[in-house]
Amino acid sequence: MKPAGKRSHEPRRCIVIVDDEQSYVELMAQMIADNLDCAVYAFTRPLEALGALSKIPAGVVVTDYSMPQMDGVEFIRRASKIAPNAAFIIISGHDLNPIKDDLARLKRLKMRLHKPFGWQPLTEAVLRVWPGDDVPSQRNE
Repeated sequence: MKPAGKRSHEPRRCIVIVDDEQSYVELMAQMIADNLDCAVYAFTRPLEALGALSKIPAGVVVTDYSMPQMDGVEFIRRASKIAPNAAFIIISGHDLNPIKDDLARLKRLKMRLHKPFGWQPLTEAVLRVWPGDDVPSQRNE
């Protein structure tokens, strides 16, 4: 039985992770894949992620703030136009309070997470900001 109001041709929404550190993006993707029942797309280059977003049904996008091609604020500005229904989480190992006004202007930005974090804060953040009612289920351990 299909959920009421859900059209069968719509792909299930997924999670997109963008972080220039290969090992960190792989770790986050694995943490989400191990704990949530949804597809995860991981990118180490923001421009590559922007190019792919039009083809990916993103529910939540998790992006690092400090990246060489563009910072997380600029990435969210640009990605919000491509994926207007996605919610965004920005992550950083640095204090983001100096740019809190810039962050407040990002309407699709729903949460900040401070690195390092474990699987539980990450999956809880994704579930908390997930837009709509097609929230991924948690995997049983």
